[in-house]
Amino acid sequence: MPFSIALAGKGGTGKTTIAGMLIKYMIMKEKKPILAVDADSNANLNEVLGVKIIDTIGNAREDMKKGKVPSGMTKDIFISMRLEEALTETDNFDLIVMGQPEGQGCYCAANSLLTGFLEKLTANYPYIVMDNEAGMEHISRLTTRNVDVLLIVSDTSRRGLQAATRIHKLSQELNIGANKSHLIINQAKNGPSDMVLDILDEAGLNLAGTVPEDDTLYEYDLNGRPTIEMPEDNDAVKAAFGIFDKIIN
Repeated sequence: MPFSIALAGKGGTGKTTIAGMLIKYMIMKEKKPILAVDADSNANLNEVLGVKIIDTIGNAREDMKKGKVPSGMTKDIFISMRLEEALTETDNFDLIVMGQPEGQGCYCAANSLLTGFLEKLTANYPYIVMDNEAGMEHISRLTTRNVDVLLIVSDTSRRGLQAATRIHKLSQELNIGANKSHLIINQAKNGPSDMVLDILDEAGLNLAGTVPEDDTLYEYDLNGRPTIEMPEDNDAVKAAFGIFDKIIN
C-alpha cells in the first residue's frame, strides 16, 4: 500500500513550492518512485518540478461528457488512454494533473470510471504526494485509502491561519482518514507568536515548523525557474527538510 502525503492550504501561501521541496527531499532520501498529483484547479506543480504537461484528467472528463469518445472506442478504453496521456513521466517521479473542476451537468459516469483507473494507477507507486486546493474537492475521489500525512501550509496572516484550521476540520469531515495532520507556516519572518500558538492549540492542530522568507526562492519564482532545483544549503530548503525529517519516517 502506498505511503501518501497530501498538502493543502489557502492560495498564495506557497503550498505548491513546499510540495516541490517535499518531492526533492523524498528523492534524496530514496523514497521513490513518487506519483505527484496536482489536484489544485490552479495547477502549477509542473512549473515547480520543471516538467511540461500534455493533458489533464479534467479535460478527459469534459470530453467524455460532451460525447467526444471516438467511434468504435469504449468509454473504458477512452478514459484509460487519456489517463496515460495525462501522466508525465520522469526518472524519479511521475506527475498527473487533475485540471479543471467539474462544470454543469452530470459527471457520474466519467467520475466513476476515473476513480477506478486512478486507484489502479496509485497502486503502482510506493509514494504519493498530492497537492490540493483549500477545499480538497479531489482528495476523497483520488483514493479510497487513508492519507498517511496531511500537511497544511499557511503564511503568517490571521486569514491564512484561519483557513488552515478550517482545512484541518474539513479533513476530519471528509473522512480521508489522515493519520497525522501537521501545519507548516511558510514565508515566516519570525517564530510563531503566542497568539498563533493559541489559535493552533484551540484547533488541535500540530505546528511542525516554519519556513523563512527567502530571496532566492522569490527570484526562482520570478524567473520561472523550477524551485525543485534550489540548492540544498538554501535556508528555506534546509528549514523544510528539517520539518520533513521530523514528520516522515
